[in-house]
Amino acid sequence: MSKKAAFIGLGVMGYPMAGYLQKAGYEVTVYNRTTAKAEKWAGEYGGSFAATPREAAEGADVVMACVGNDDDLRSVVLGEEGAFAGMASGTLFVDHTTASSEVARELAEIGRDKGIGFVDAPVSGGQAGAENGVLTVMCGGTQPDFDRAAEPIDAYSQACMLMGDVGAGQLAKMVNQICIAGVVQGLSEGIHFAQKAGLDAEKVIEVISKGAAQSWQMENRYQTMIKDEFDFGFAVDWMRKDLGICLKTGNEIGASLPNTAQVDQYYKDVQNMGGGRMDTSSLIRRLRRLDG
Repeated sequence: MSKKAAFIGLGVMGYPMAGYLQKAGYEVTVYNRTTAKAEKWAGEYGGSFAATPREAAEGADVVMACVGNDDDLRSVVLGEEGAFAGMASGTLFVDHTTASSEVARELAEIGRDKGIGFVDAPVSGGQAGAENGVLTVMCGGTQPDFDRAAEPIDAYSQACMLMGDVGAGQLAKMVNQICIAGVVQGLSEGIHFAQKAGLDAEKVIEVISKGAAQSWQMENRYQTMIKDEFDFGFAVDWMRKDLGICLKTGNEIGASLPNTAQVDQYYKDVQNMGGGRMDTSSLIRRLRRLDG
C-alpha cells in the first residue's frame, strides 16, 4: 500500500488520529462537515483538506472514517459525493466509527461490488488514547484486508486485532461498552459508599486498586469522580448511543443484558440532569443527587 490516505471525520477522536497518520509519513487529505476544522487540521499537521468525502478519497489507497453513527457513516460513504464515489477498485475503506454490525456488512457489500475492501475497526481508549496514539482497535474483515489496514492503524494504536468477518469488530466493541458500563456503575457505587461511610476515598482506592477490583476506570477516573469533575472524556450522550446499539443487537441475537439495560437508564437520568456532555464517570453524580 502506498502512503496516500484520506481521513473523514475530525471529532475529538478523528482529529488526533488523522494527525498521527500524517506524522507516520502518510500523505493525508481530510474531510470534516465543518470545513473550518479541516482547514485548521491541515494547517497544524501539514496535510490537505477537501470539500467533500469524494474529493478527499480520490487518489487515496486507504480511506479512514470516524463519524457519529450509522446514518452519519452512510452520508459520508454513499451517494454522488460520498467516499466510495471517489475510490478506485483495489482500494480500502477502514471505518473507526462505533456503529452497528449491520451497517458494516451493508457497506462492505456495496464496496465489494466496486472492488473496494472494507474493514470495520471501532476503537477503545477514549479521547486520551487518541491524543496519545495508543488506541485499541477491534477489526472485522477478511485477512488480506486486515493485513493492509494494520499498517496505517499502527500509527495511532497500541493494539489491533482481527476479530472475524466484517461486523465482528463492531460486535467486539459492543462487548467493550457492555463491560465498561458495569464497571463504571460499580466504581461509582463503591466511591459513593466509601464517602458516605466516612472513609478517605482516595486511600480506599489506593489500596483496592492493587487487588482484584482494579480496572482502567478505577486507575484513570477515581480522582475526578471524588472531586465531582466530569467536563472531559467520553460523553454520556455517546455512551447511550453505544449502549442502544448493544441492547438492540442483544435483543436480535437473544442475549440478555439486564445490567446494561439498567445502567443505560441511569445514564438517561444523568442526561435529564443536564449531563449529556459529561464524562461517563458522572454516574456517581446521580447517586449523590439521590442520597443528598
